[in-house]
Amino acid sequence: MESIDKFDLAILQELQADGRLTNAELAQRVGLSAAPCWRRVRALEDAGYIKGYHAEIDRHKIGLGVLAFVRVDTERTTGDLTRRLEDAIRKLPEVIACHYISGTGTFELQVVAQDLDSFSRFALQHLLNLPNVKDIHTSFSLGEVKASHALPLGHLAPKTPSRAP
Repeated sequence: MESIDKFDLAILQELQADGRLTNAELAQRVGLSAAPCWRRVRALEDAGYIKGYHAEIDRHKIGLGVLAFVRVDTERTTGDLTRRLEDAIRKLPEVIACHYISGTGTFELQVVAQDLDSFSRFALQHLLNLPNVKDIHTSFSLGEVKASHALPLGHLAPKTPSRAP
């Protein structure tokens, strides 16, 4: 799959909004018949545009009221030490996202916990004992303004040629 056309873009937009759409519903919304829509979805999956389908769970409803942003400073950033740290971070289910960052620190983690006490225990028992960790710096979310997993897709829209005056 070399490029995205208007139908592929519409499919991506609709599936981001509701990944539980049936193929028939999706086809109707994007203006295709069922078979071509199904082939396009499969092609988008095979090309890696669609990585999977997930249920979005409300963390508050399952008792994870604390969301912390943890900057991890490392002793050194050599390849082997960094890979060991990455592997250890991937094994912690409380860490729901991890990014390399620029500026101060090496990684920025998003960590969920039931409450401040459980976060404190997790930080002391796990985060501070990760390989090559020198220090951690934590900020807590005081409330979500926007939390969306939907990616902006406007830049993929086919360009219409501009007319000269």
